[in-house]
Amino acid sequence: MARHSPSSIFKAIVRHPAFLLVAGLVILMLALAFAGAVFRVVAPGPMQSDMTELGYSILAAGFSLWGYWLFTHFVERAPFADFALRGSAREFGFGLAVGAAVMAIVVGIMALFGGYHIVGYNGPHVLVGVASVAIISGIVEEIIFRGLIFRFAEQWLGSIAALLISALLFGAAHLSNPNSSMLAALAIAIEAGLMLGAIYMLTRRLWAAIGLHMAWNSVQGGLFGIAVSGTDVPGLIISETRGDPLLTGGAFGAEASVPAIILCTAIGGLFLWRAVQKGQLVSASWHRFKNGTAPAKIE
Repeated sequence: MARHSPSSIFKAIVRHPAFLLVAGLVILMLALAFAGAVFRVVAPGPMQSDMTELGYSILAAGFSLWGYWLFTHFVERAPFADFALRGSAREFGFGLAVGAAVMAIVVGIMALFGGYHIVGYNGPHVLVGVASVAIISGIVEEIIFRGLIFRFAEQWLGSIAALLISALLFGAAHLSNPNSSMLAALAIAIEAGLMLGAIYMLTRRLWAAIGLHMAWNSVQGGLFGIAVSGTDVPGLIISETRGDPLLTGGAFGAEASVPAIILCTAIGGLFLWRAVQKGQLVSASWHRFKNGTAPAKIE
C-alpha cells in the first residue's frame, strides 16, 4: 500500500476545492469586516444619506476586490482571471445590455396586462441610492456566488451541480430581505441564480455577470421604480403595481413575477446551451480523475 507523507496530505487538503471555497469566503468576509471598520472611522454614526451609503458601497466593493485578489494570489495561487482586463469592456457591456433589456421586457409585459402604472417622476438625485445597490449587488454578490461558490463547486462537483448549488444559495440569501417569501427566493434561484451562473460559465469571467446584475437592479429600481428584492428603491419613475402578484411579483418586486421567471430562465438556458457548445461544461472531479484528465484550466 502506498504511503503518503504528511506534506503531500497537507497539499492535497489545501488544494481541494472545498478548502479553497471556505478559505475564499473567510477572506472575503474579513475584507468586508475591515471595510466596515474603516468606514466607521471615516464616517462615524448611522448612514443618514444616499451619499454616505454610496461611499460605503464603493469601499465595500473595493475591499472585496482586494480580498479576492489576495485569495487568488496567495491561497489559490492562480491568475486573477475573473477580472482580467482584456475584453472586459465588451463583456461588461454585454451584461449591462442583457440585464437592462430583460427587465424592460418584464415591466413591459406587466404594463401590457395592467399590472404596472406610472404615477409620477423623481429627479436624478435618486440615482445615487440606485448606484449603491448596484455596486454591492453587482460586485460583492457576484464575487461570492459566482467567483467563489460556483467556481469551486464546479471544480469539485461539476458544472450542473455547481449551477444548482449556487442558484439555491443565491435564492436562500434573499429570504431575509423585506417582503420575502419561499416563493420569491425560489424565483430568484430559478431565474437569476441560473442565468448569472450560466453567463459566468459562458464567459469564464465575472465582468458579464456583474454587468447583468447591476443593470437588472438599476433598471428595475432606478428607472421603473419597482422594489428590488423586496426593498423599496426610489427610481426616476414613481410607479404602482396592481393586480395578481403572479404578474407583478407583489411587494417583493418584478423578480418574483411569472414573466421574469419564464424570460430569465429561458435566457439562462440559452447561455447554458452556448456554454456547452463551447465545451465549457466541467465534469465532477472524480470523473476527471477516473478518466485521467486534469481540471478545466480557465485562462
